[in-house]
Order: sequence, then C-alpha cells, then structure tokens
Amino acid sequence: MNNKKIIQYLEESLNVAEKQFDMVDEFIDIAENVKTKMERGGILFFCGNGGSAADSQHLAAELIGRFKKNRKPLKSVALTTDTSIITSNANDVGYDTIFSRQVEALASDSDVLIGISTSGESKSVLNAIMEAKKIGCLTVGFSKEGPNSLNNLVDYSIRVPSNETGVIQQSHITFGQLLCYYLEETLT
Repeated sequence: MNNKKIIQYLEESLNVAEKQFDMVDEFIDIAENVKTKMERGGILFFCGNGGSAADSQHLAAELIGRFKKNRKPLKSVALTTDTSIITSNANDVGYDTIFSRQVEALASDSDVLIGISTSGESKSVLNAIMEAKKIGCLTVGFSKEGPNSLNNLVDYSIRVPSNETGVIQQSHITFGQLLCYYLEETLT
C-alpha cells in the first residue's frame, strides 16, 4: 500500500467527521426520543453483525457501566452477546432471525432498538427492526447515506455520508458514544 491510499482514507475520514456537525439536529431528535422511552422504563437494545456487533456490545456496556461519570446503570442489551441463543437459533431456525427472535421474546412497546448495518442491508438486522416495529418499539438505524432497506424501515436514522466501510463505522461509534453521553447526562 502506498502513502496516497492512506492519505485518501484519512481525507475521507476527516471529510465525514466535518459533516457530522451537520447531523447534530437529527441526532438530538433521535436522542430525545430514546431518552423519552428510557425515562418511562424502556430498554435500549442494539444489534449488528461483525464490527457492528462489537459496537452494539460496546455501547450497551457504556450504558450499563459508565461513560464519563459514575451513576446508576441504564437499561441496555446487546442482542449480539448470547452465543447459545445466537448459534442455536442460527442452526435451528436460520441466521437471518438471530436478532428478531430475541426482540420478539424480550422487547415491548416501551423499548428502543438500534440496528447497526454499514450497508443497510443486513437481513438479521432488518428482520429485528421489522419485529420491533410490529411490537411498537422505537426503531433507529445506523447505516450509510442513500437508499437502503434499513433507512427505509426505521423511525429515525443516522445516515453517514460515505461509501468507505471503515469511515462509516467510525461515525457509527461516534454517534453511539454521543448517545451514551447524552443519556448519561439527561437521565442520571
């Protein structure tokens, strides 16, 4: 790999980071709606595959543990963590339902589901969102900008203006951590 490719990647990262300032109003709207659900006792669920699964776990841990300050835990679950549920469901029912079956079993209309999918086309995430909507959950998608199935399904979305997977993932964790920060400051 040459320096030119590295510089192009960093330039794309910088470009998207600057565009995040334009997404603040949209983010605040999402954060306020999530906060309202959680004030009423709702649980914030996360799901995603691969790096997005890791982000789901990271964000749930920030809410149950702490982000910036010691405080009471906030109700949050990463649907990516129970390997027995995931593998048995993948084997017995199908991989595309690994999250939706958990949503069906655990979620209620007072909850929130954030689905994280860089492409916006992850079947397991889309099925979870559809199940959450049937139940009446608030649904949020973190994906790329432009037309994709996740953006079309959710109530609210963070649409990262890039086609570079790693840069999109950087923005997802940034907004996820901002949500943790916002909830920590406004709910505790």
